[in-house]
Amino acid sequence: MPGSRVAIIGAGPTGLDAALACLERGLRPTVYETASQPAASVRDWGHVRLFTPWQMNVSQRMRRALAAAGEEAPMGRGLPTGPELADRLLDPVARLPQVAPALRLGTRVKAVGRRGLTKEQEIGTAERARRPFRLLVEGPEGERVEEADAVLDCAGVWGNPNSLGDGGIPAPGEEALDHRIERRLPAFADEWHEWAGRTILLVGEGHSAQTAARDLAALAADAPGTRVTWAVRSHTPDWEAVEDDPLPERSALVADAERLRGGASAAVDVRLGSAVDGLSERAGRVVVTLRNGDAQGVEVDRVLSLTGSVGDHRLYRQLQVHECYATCGPMSLSAALLGSGAADCLEQESHGVDALRLPEPNFFILGSKSHGRYGLYLMRIGYEQVDDVMGVLAGP
Repeated sequence: MPGSRVAIIGAGPTGLDAALACLERGLRPTVYETASQPAASVRDWGHVRLFTPWQMNVSQRMRRALAAAGEEAPMGRGLPTGPELADRLLDPVARLPQVAPALRLGTRVKAVGRRGLTKEQEIGTAERARRPFRLLVEGPEGERVEEADAVLDCAGVWGNPNSLGDGGIPAPGEEALDHRIERRLPAFADEWHEWAGRTILLVGEGHSAQTAARDLAALAADAPGTRVTWAVRSHTPDWEAVEDDPLPERSALVADAERLRGGASAAVDVRLGSAVDGLSERAGRVVVTLRNGDAQGVEVDRVLSLTGSVGDHRLYRQLQVHECYATCGPMSLSAALLGSGAADCLEQESHGVDALRLPEPNFFILGSKSHGRYGLYLMRIGYEQVDDVMGVLAGP
């Protein structure tokens, strides 16, 4: 209803678009962002370019709002990097006079509950919807509790990486050596001195790991002594290839990964069917036990773990949220996605607000966090979800 308070967690693309949508509908949004600036996760992509062009990553709502302020949203077939997306689109949106007052930068939402209710109370009744949400937030002034009538979790999964051990659980010694493990895709050109001439273990087989392997192979060509052991869990990786891929950059990346598997770089040793069984430290280096039939010890200077990310349910532990057992997204949405038969995020559409509904009234998980592996390169899906939810919160 008009005037309702909407708490939006995360000032990334979906969160900022949701703030604009709320303002257009007469709702009162507050956007909580842990970092000191909007779109912090997007900026952390560094040099990496999206597979999708500008025209697929700018919502019509953003375009309208920027035009009304005398600014032009990016257009065309160019592929932005993370910082370019932030600088040219998300920062201008965050600076809009109607959006800026709603931002709470440097403020982390630590937990969300209902006033006077715990998780197991008022199951399936209308009483939960009558109680406001309580958000424990921590910002520059310390901890405090704020209330809202609806909550949109747009935080994504970027800050919650999987462990590098077999089965996604920490390998023995991994937690003790966490300070020696890099879990983000580095900008190797900017961090040359940290990687050149080093012995490196790379773990993972998705697009981030493929990008790292390709970039490390290029670095090794210019920096003799650089050696990479690439541990891939699958015996027969398909590199998430899409037949007749409409995204040329994604197709090229898959081709590069396949060439590295075939021995294109003497500096990159690709070990298929390998799992990390343990880590220890010796004489300033990391000793990693890899299992591939027999256990093998690999001694390296750096460990780069790019094994994906997963949603974190701890934020809404006291809410009635039906999570998918496979994706951690809303159960109904995940069922629709997995049952659609679509092999690629480009083939996916928003499945409507009913697929986004959770047992907890007016609590929604949006954006990449809701889709598991789908929609990570296609922000359009998150924008469509915002439209779906607005129909519930503000009416048609």
